[in-house]
Amino acid sequence: MHTFKLGINWKLLSLISSIDRFDATWSTIERKEGLTLKQLKSIATVRSVGASTRIEGSKMSNKEVEVLLDNINITKIEDRDSQEVVGYFETLDLIAESYRDIEISENSIKNLHNILMKHNEKDKWHTGNYKQHSNAVEATHPDGTKQIIFQTTKVGFPTEDAMRNLIKWYKNDNETHPLVKCALFAYDFVSIHPFQDGNGRLSRLISSLLLLKNGYRWIQYVSFEHEIESRKTDYYSVLRNCQANRPNENVDEWIHFFLDSLKNIQKQLSKKIESKGTETKLTPKEKSIVSFIGNYAGCRSGEIAKKLGIPSPTVKRILPKLLEMNLIEKHGIGPGTNYTTK
Repeated sequence: MHTFKLGINWKLLSLISSIDRFDATWSTIERKEGLTLKQLKSIATVRSVGASTRIEGSKMSNKEVEVLLDNINITKIEDRDSQEVVGYFETLDLIAESYRDIEISENSIKNLHNILMKHNEKDKWHTGNYKQHSNAVEATHPDGTKQIIFQTTKVGFPTEDAMRNLIKWYKNDNETHPLVKCALFAYDFVSIHPFQDGNGRLSRLISSLLLLKNGYRWIQYVSFEHEIESRKTDYYSVLRNCQANRPNENVDEWIHFFLDSLKNIQKQLSKKIESKGTETKLTPKEKSIVSFIGNYAGCRSGEIAKKLGIPSPTVKRILPKLLEMNLIEKHGIGPGTNYTTK
């Protein structure tokens, strides 16, 4: 494994401390909020699958992802976007169900890659095996020309050695804080780019696996991938800033980005749990309106009334109450007024 430079400073310690403070209360939250967490996990799964595949170029919205996943058994998975969505879902589902039993080893990582890519017909030749051709990270300019952004680890023995050393380091290092280890593993994995394709998606899946194995169980109830998608420009910029100086690079920027992303989604999770608790006090009509707005962000009062079969005056009476309860947000004025959930 390459040697990294990482500065220990108050900002880093504060991030770690903040994340771990929340984690210390998680067992209590889990016992109290069983039903709420079940709902949040379902929402987070759809968001994670949609976001992680869109980062790599998929065009499917969260709603399209949800419909596909609800109909996996009867849908013919032919287009590439759908193949990637189903592969990501099945890998994420396996990790959520079996993370305790998944060893951090080359064989396990190859198996996860095989599941991730198994529906991609054009990728059958390389699934579950390390890359056979160079896969440098490139940027495509508007005129069609390409520029190499980052040269990944060379094919063959260099990739095999790099992966073997990464896993050996992870297993033997008992001093580095688990959160920093997770961040470093994800960074080095995506820098090695060990597989022909699917490295970005797999790095995010492995991040969730490592966090779960280190006791951060709350990660499955909120979407880490959605946070990365919302900060996609920064995500790539930070990676490339660090990778440009490889080997022996300073990874401060990446570690702070990774931990700050975790801290943000912790805040989101806390708010969602709080809002779900508030929702238990709602009437059936109020609950259905909140649920509809959550599934159809940007909807208008007329759409809500029509789709739910609730009289328009009733909807217009309920919306201000939901705004006051901080469950939804209002955007625009007049006929263009629309709503989203918090």
